[in-house]
Amino acid sequence: MPGRARAFSVVPPVLTPRALAAVRALVFTLAALPLALLIQRGVAGGLGANPVEEILRWLGTWTLVLLLVTLAVTPARRLTGWTWLVRLRRMLGLYSFFYANLHVVAFVWLDHWFDWTSILADILKRPYLTFGFVAFLLMVPLALTSTQAMVRKLGGRNWQRLHRSVYLIGVLGVLHYWFHKLAKNDLSDPMIYAAVLGVLLGARVLDAVSSRTRGQAFAADRNLQGSVDSPAKSSVTVSRRRTQ
Repeated sequence: MPGRARAFSVVPPVLTPRALAAVRALVFTLAALPLALLIQRGVAGGLGANPVEEILRWLGTWTLVLLLVTLAVTPARRLTGWTWLVRLRRMLGLYSFFYANLHVVAFVWLDHWFDWTSILADILKRPYLTFGFVAFLLMVPLALTSTQAMVRKLGGRNWQRLHRSVYLIGVLGVLHYWFHKLAKNDLSDPMIYAAVLGVLLGARVLDAVSSRTRGQAFAADRNLQGSVDSPAKSSVTVSRRRTQ
């Protein structure tokens, strides 16, 4: 533990505004890089024999990757003590939603050419599309309420309750990928994403249990302190009455 703490202490827990701006710019650039690479591959004719499938796969993969990175922010902050990581979470979540939009647009446009009857039939018929479509719908209100103004409007508790659905979105995203690969008998990659999500969900559960335990211990200490103080208070009250 001390060695780990020393390793993380190399980076300060709180960054200066200039350093934070530099980190945000770096993360913004890195998150945009997959799209730039996809465009470069498309221009160079490097999307393979089935470019539509490759576009869908690439955009879907980066949607899920960025979603998992977003979910990892809070555990990483608690592990490292780097409080500035929280300042990156909104950007990462919105980037995940951005790639999800591109994924859906590619599906509707390039894969189905706006054939809405065929699109609806496929969503109802194929489980992986059902999971993916529900996950995308759940991402919409999270993106729309990601601003500080919406936090104030909804109230902190209601906002947190709404944004906890990001864990359900993560499960649906992994199921979307799992069932898509299941049809091809290739679950090696989905198992990796499922394992990462399982670790993140486990960290969330452990943190919730730890917080509840600390809360119960604090309440018990207060009750015990109150029971210890009450006889003394009672004796003081009685002595005052006798004096009067």
